[in-house]
Amino acid sequence: MNYLDPTYFLDYESDEIQKLVKEFNTDTLTPKEKAIGLYLKVRDQWKYDPYNIHLTKEGYRASEIAKKPYGHCVDKSIVLVAGLRALQIPARIHLAKVKNHIAVEKLTEKFGTNELTPHGMVNIYLNGKWVKACPAFNQTLCEKCNVTPLEFDGENDSMFQEYDSKGNIFMEYVEDYGHFEDVPFDFMIHTMKTHYPGIINMIEDSGIIRI
Repeated sequence: MNYLDPTYFLDYESDEIQKLVKEFNTDTLTPKEKAIGLYLKVRDQWKYDPYNIHLTKEGYRASEIAKKPYGHCVDKSIVLVAGLRALQIPARIHLAKVKNHIAVEKLTEKFGTNELTPHGMVNIYLNGKWVKACPAFNQTLCEKCNVTPLEFDGENDSMFQEYDSKGNIFMEYVEDYGHFEDVPFDFMIHTMKTHYPGIINMIEDSGIIRI
């Protein structure tokens, strides 16, 4: 499989993604330094928002996501994968089902559960091995939830914060769906329809709903 190619979803040749990675597109940085810098930029430049759901293919294009100031974990992972490939760093999307334990009142009210699926993260190929990184939770949100922002050192997996600063369980992985060469649109839609039928039935004609 080729984890460097652009695709319909990972359209890194677009102006939006090229602008995103411009500061890292230099020979003065190592691939690891580029990956860390881009990870932090995606983590904090887009506010985490799980309540905007879109069911159209266009909504999952990296260039379209990059135009907004917010995104959920899958959105942000798509942008990060596209940006990494633009920098010629092999990357792929990785999906799972997760359970949140902190600040979940609104989450449970809207989704009917504190489980989120699909949850997105990124696999990055650096120094001869794949490492995991999840850019979902921006720094300001982490501070609000009393959780240490998730760092990435380019050498070790950085998937989630298991506990908050007081030792309370924050997040756990329930099911691993594995990695994908491209954005698995049909799989994601099927997963959402299976787990959140009430929400999906409310979808607007535009294919986007704010819950």
